[in-house]
Amino acid sequence: MNKFKLYMLGLGLASMGLVSCTAGFLDVESKTESTTDNFYRTESDAWRALIGCYDGWQCTSSSAGCAFYFASEVMADECFAGMGNTDARNYQVLDRFDVNQSPSDMNILETEWTNYYAAVYRCNELLAHESQIAWSSEETKGTYLGECRAIRALCYFDMVRMWGNIPLFTEPVNENRPQSDPDEVYNVIFSDLLYAVNNIPASAYPKSAAASNDGHITKYAASALLARVYLFYTGYYGKEPQVEGVTKSTVLQGLEDFIAVAESEGYGLVDEFKNLWPAASTTWALNKSTDDYEQTSTYAGDGNKEVVLAQKFNYTQDYNGNNDGNRWLVNMGLRNYLGHAPYGRGWGGCTVNPKMWTSYGTGDERREASIINLVSEGISDEADFETSYKDQREYTGYTVKKYTPMSKWMKDEASGAWSLVDEISGLGEGDFQISQYQNFIVMRYADVLLMAAELGSPNAQEYLNKVRQRAYTSEDEDGSLTLSSNYREVTATKDNIMNERMLEFAFEGQRYWDLLRQGVEYAASQIATNTSVTSGGNPDNVTIKESDIVKKQGLSQIPNNQITLSNGVLKQNEGWN
Repeated sequence: MNKFKLYMLGLGLASMGLVSCTAGFLDVESKTESTTDNFYRTESDAWRALIGCYDGWQCTSSSAGCAFYFASEVMADECFAGMGNTDARNYQVLDRFDVNQSPSDMNILETEWTNYYAAVYRCNELLAHESQIAWSSEETKGTYLGECRAIRALCYFDMVRMWGNIPLFTEPVNENRPQSDPDEVYNVIFSDLLYAVNNIPASAYPKSAAASNDGHITKYAASALLARVYLFYTGYYGKEPQVEGVTKSTVLQGLEDFIAVAESEGYGLVDEFKNLWPAASTTWALNKSTDDYEQTSTYAGDGNKEVVLAQKFNYTQDYNGNNDGNRWLVNMGLRNYLGHAPYGRGWGGCTVNPKMWTSYGTGDERREASIINLVSEGISDEADFETSYKDQREYTGYTVKKYTPMSKWMKDEASGAWSLVDEISGLGEGDFQISQYQNFIVMRYADVLLMAAELGSPNAQEYLNKVRQRAYTSEDEDGSLTLSSNYREVTATKDNIMNERMLEFAFEGQRYWDLLRQGVEYAASQIATNTSVTSGGNPDNVTIKESDIVKKQGLSQIPNNQITLSNGVLKQNEGWN
């Protein structure tokens, strides 16, 4: 058995605590350890296994590596790779679609490859044993298995978008398989999500499910995910799915059914866009009369009514095996700079392409809620910022606000002195590198509205208007909401809806895939650039060529180690050799 297969088998079993033990020559059943022989019998077992599946999905972001979100941002036209001026240029390989940026980096996404397959293995284990579980009801069975299959679909959707040509496993086996045709992978994804839609009861979780279900996939989330997959598949591949029950009309109907009950189920748009994001809705100010720093926050909270599905994280991640933090978030922070609350320090990744700042119309509240403007917010003028600036690669004056580490002012009770600290200080180990806990919003209700509009809903204009009007709405001092005089209605055409997606979902990991599903050549034309930046305090350029993206069909490099471990069974994507 080769190393790849051994590694996958070990992850699949050990990660769920299902490694069997023996005691010398005695062939007895363990009374304390769960094994594949004595597990998967009760609904409690199934619940534990399901949580293991969610944990596997979480590990795709909480383990060290690039992470799908970060790669999605770097490959899009929203951000440049950034990071430190003397760092390796591995992320520039992703950004430019050019291996010559760092020829020795041939395994940039290997952590993601192994983590996703480990998560799929967990799902396959539960699904393979469903018949031996004593289910109390069909509803419970449908809920657990529906969530499990939706998790598997999520993992495969990320993988097939990233690499295009991947091995497909729908059972917990240990084989050195060649890559499957992408259609086969998508057939599994569509079938899994359709099962989730049809078998997870609407009543499986309480109303306002996003706030109360702690990240579980609901019937409504599955419907929205099915629409997202449908739009990407039909756009990128230019053909309809070959899975019974998955058509444009059925996918749209699933969204319309969701929208029809959204209010009664506790879903809707948060009143002000900035309140969706911790950093955008938080301010710190010095009260001169008391000499104290005071925080004001209007954050709508985790699991607010707009969150249809979130990947959950916690602050308890440490270096001793607890692996539940948002590991990619540190990449997004100001480069080694802890000097401007509420923003925290990080590695300076994903510097924002200046064209994103100028894309927003006058009065569009989403611009300041999505982007940190280092000049207008006064950060670039702060005395200590020069050190960060000279250590920053591809500085543009802008960075991401939606997802960024946070800082806070803390008072020392003994001395009375105030100091700026990482917001995670005092929680768990509080290591700003690994203990970030901002959830990643996988699906928002705004996306449900815009996807329905794009799919041709007779209410398309109404849905587009709702999203746009919220973008131009702000709260007055008396607490009332006011629509800006700059708001203008635009017709719900395909082009206008796609432009609205760019503005609404900027820096949420959606833009690259929205571009790609409009055609590889179109995506390449939008991403290609020759933009002036500053690296290490000196003039620099980011040059991305259309031909490099088209040659690779927008796909990423398959980790070379995986090709080697497969004894050449796996083949590298075109353009990456």
